[in-house]
Amino acid sequence: MDVLTDNWSLYGEGLWGTVQLTIFASLLALGLGVVMAAFRVAPVRSLRSFGTAWVTVLRNTPLTLLFFAVLLGLPRFGVVLPFQTFAILALGCYTSAFICEVVRSGINTVPVGQGEAARSLGMSFTQALGLIVLPQAFRTVIPPVGSTLIALAKNSAIAGSFSVTELLGVYKPLNEMGYSIVWAFVWIAVGYLIVTLAISALFNLLEKRWGVAR
Repeated sequence: MDVLTDNWSLYGEGLWGTVQLTIFASLLALGLGVVMAAFRVAPVRSLRSFGTAWVTVLRNTPLTLLFFAVLLGLPRFGVVLPFQTFAILALGCYTSAFICEVVRSGINTVPVGQGEAARSLGMSFTQALGLIVLPQAFRTVIPPVGSTLIALAKNSAIAGSFSVTELLGVYKPLNEMGYSIVWAFVWIAVGYLIVTLAISALFNLLEKRWGVAR
């Protein structure tokens, strides 16, 4: 227990960094993911092509490579932001590709007649999607969205290699101070477990409240 009790502030700072990365990257991923899902089912060919390209490129790009591209590439074009912001962009954009496919699969579960009925009432594509289709699709995709965001929380560990404060990076100063690296990783694992269980509990609550009964 010494490695934990003697370094409460260090663990707390790392845990808070991971929580911040998870929250802000999740919000970005959810927003972009829904927009890209809308693009992929849009009647406009250019939007469908853009959404398909977004998903194809990001899903097939290693996350570490994306971190390098964002944290080291964007400053070369004059975009200078805190490293944490760059990490949020990398995590959020990467995860948005997976959220997009989850949401699109939910949209495909909604009967085609729902959209046709909305259009027959004079609704535009955006109105039909936002008011009729997405609310129904949301109910079916709660569990897979939760699983995707849990993966995002674990993927945030990569940010520690790019000078971003997060939980996994705590092991470096602890190792330098001579603490057992095994126990350092044990308590780091406990921290990630806390974060992922919190996300799981939130989505279990959402599923009980709004999910489709099976």
